[in-house]
Amino acid sequence: MAKRARGSVRPGQRRAIDRRPASPAPTRAAAAPKPTGLSDAELERAAELEAQLLAEEKAAEQARKRTRERTTTREVVGTTSSLAAAEAAEYAYVARDVKDIIRIASILIGILILLYVLIDVVKVIPIGG
Repeated sequence: MAKRARGSVRPGQRRAIDRRPASPAPTRAAAAPKPTGLSDAELERAAELEAQLLAEEKAAEQARKRTRERTTTREVVGTTSSLAAAEAAEYAYVARDVKDIIRIASILIGILILLYVLIDVVKVIPIGG
C-alpha cells in the first residue's frame, strides 16, 4: 500500500476549508477602510453552495452504497456457500418451465382429440375416399 503524502485527500472527501481570520488592513490616512466582512448576499450564496455540495456528496454516497449492495447480492448468489439459495432460484425457473410445457402439451393433445372426433367419429371433415 502506498504511503499517503501530507495534505492529500482521499477520493470522495473534500479538503478542509482554511478559515483564517481577516487580517486588519494597514491604516491609511487618506484612504477609506476596506470592509472586512461578507455581505448578506455573499453569505446566502455561500450557504447555497454549501447545501448544494452536501446534497451532491449525499447522492454520491447513496450511489456507492447501492453499488456495494448490488455487488454483495451478486456475490451471495454466485458463491457455492449459498448453494441452497442458488438451487431454490434455479428450481423456480425449472418449475415454471415445466408448467409451461405441460400447459402447451395439454392444449396440443386437446386439439388432436378434437380433430379425431371431427374426422373419424362424426365425419364432419371428410378425408379421402
